[in-house]
Amino acid sequence: MPPEAKTFGQAISKARKDLGMSQKELAARVQKEDGSGSISPQYLNDIEHDRRNPTSGHLIRQFASILNIPEDYLFALAGRLPDDLRSQATDPDKVVAAFANFRKTLNK
Repeated sequence: MPPEAKTFGQAISKARKDLGMSQKELAARVQKEDGSGSISPQYLNDIEHDRRNPTSGHLIRQFASILNIPEDYLFALAGRLPDDLRSQATDPDKVVAAFANFRKTLNK
């Protein structure tokens, strides 16, 4: 993902446009977690303009898959930990050490 994507919405919008996909097309491919159908184009528009955040890891994973964006990158932009990491984040010292390493890597 190019460095100009600073938010989740910007990353989604840029990747969608790079693939030549309309908001309506992308929204139709992203399925709600409860199985009741796809997300609305208005909801996607709100996400792309940073007025709303994705409501679940399920949606983040779908955006990643459809738009060919690394899942972990989207989780970071959304300010969320993936479910598998959240369930393992039980030791405060390990979590602090992991974030220290993360910061160190990003600052290189």
